[in-house]
Amino acid sequence: MASSLTSASAGTGNEKTFLGHPRGLANLFMTEMWERYSFYGMRALLVLYLATEVADGGLGMNDATAVAIYSVYNAMVYLLALPGGWLGDRVWGARKAVAVAGVVIMTGHFLLAVPAEISFFIGLALIAAGSGVLKANISTMVGHLYPDKNDPRRDGGFTIFYMGINLGAFVAPLTIGWVGQKVDWHLGFAMAGVGMAIGLLFFFLGFRNLSPESSRVPSPLDAAERSATLKKALIWLGVAAAAYAVIGLAGLFTINWALWPLTILGLALPAYYLFRIKRDKDLSQVEQSRMSGYIWFFVAAAVFWGIYDQTGSTLSLFAKNDTTSTLFGFSFPESWFQSLNPLFVMALAPVFAWMWVALNRRSKEPSTISKFAGALVLIGASFGVMMVAQGLSAGDAKVTPMWLVSVYLIQTVGELCLSPVGLSLTTKLAPEKYASQMMGVWFLAVTAGDSVIALLQLIGAPTGTEGWFASQGILAVLAGVAIFMYRRKVKPLMGGVH
Repeated sequence: MASSLTSASAGTGNEKTFLGHPRGLANLFMTEMWERYSFYGMRALLVLYLATEVADGGLGMNDATAVAIYSVYNAMVYLLALPGGWLGDRVWGARKAVAVAGVVIMTGHFLLAVPAEISFFIGLALIAAGSGVLKANISTMVGHLYPDKNDPRRDGGFTIFYMGINLGAFVAPLTIGWVGQKVDWHLGFAMAGVGMAIGLLFFFLGFRNLSPESSRVPSPLDAAERSATLKKALIWLGVAAAAYAVIGLAGLFTINWALWPLTILGLALPAYYLFRIKRDKDLSQVEQSRMSGYIWFFVAAAVFWGIYDQTGSTLSLFAKNDTTSTLFGFSFPESWFQSLNPLFVMALAPVFAWMWVALNRRSKEPSTISKFAGALVLIGASFGVMMVAQGLSAGDAKVTPMWLVSVYLIQTVGELCLSPVGLSLTTKLAPEKYASQMMGVWFLAVTAGDSVIALLQLIGAPTGTEGWFASQGILAVLAGVAIFMYRRKVKPLMGGVH
């Protein structure tokens, strides 16, 4: 593989390349890296800012409300990937969708930088919407760079691209987190906006390097469809605006009026999509069976992500309230803990990729079911560790940062057992009719899991207690054991997929 930006790879003539790949990969890599920098930098501050006293520059919310807002926000990012993909496929094309999404995200971050509560929540909504659209389309653009599906560079290109995600996620809490906590919250949020602006700059400068396919609308709406869609959207928007206007004028509005509907939507929509696909009469008997098997994995993934995504909520609050922010004499802000997961992913992902291949050659690679079961046991074990750490931090005592380091390490190992495997499994079990949509359905597992956590907070479940961590840890372990024990019943449902 060539290592020069100006060298040509075999079979591409005089095409200028980036590390032996199409030149546009460099622009998409930088766009994704800076977008993830803005996303994870803001997310590292979010719960801490919400739960910090007003006198110290925060919004002074209680921990439960802060966790609920964080969970609903995260759920909406993944939920909105579905309409985001639809916009790319039927309205704008992938390139325009990413450009619009980037501008929306940047605007949202700069609104967070304004010291006013109303602008903060408008900004949060814009970031969620923009992130959903961008997430659904930028990976598609990477695929467009390799029109030959059998191009040997294709898998390597995606590997390079996904390194950008982890690089951005690693650096963001170290910089944005430090500025936000040590200098000024709103300056930290502004840095996230600058990060997205840099990503947009790389994207716009690289237009000539992108595939023409990225500008094409694969299945454009005709005039009648466009009119009907716009009419439906305006009706629903009008109903929502009228309802909230009445609530506001009556003086009844609180943040729960926004959190409850979004939480219910985050639970109902994944169930609806799975039910609709499962009940489709166009599916063959084998596809019906595979969907039955897939539901097992979807529920398991929802349990996993519901716990895993608390890295930025309950674990951040534990870092703030119950963990010493000093290690080997060096003090650091609590948001820096958010850099541990991407660091561990970058260190361990190549090891896991090698390990699965090595085990497969010896006919000892665990089955997909076993990997899912192991991931659930690991994520449950991580909350078992948190239960112990919470117990040790009773009263005014604070625990060493190594407790959280160990939790993040265990969770990352679990993630590497479940996340790549789940993506691959989704493509294998997807009915032909829903081949493209099923990737969006997989992301809905994150939506469902985060929505459950939000629901628990809204009904008053105590955050940051030994019981909170113990109950979820036990649930995850039991789910993992159940899947493993029932593997002989699940395996036949998969229709020959392993």
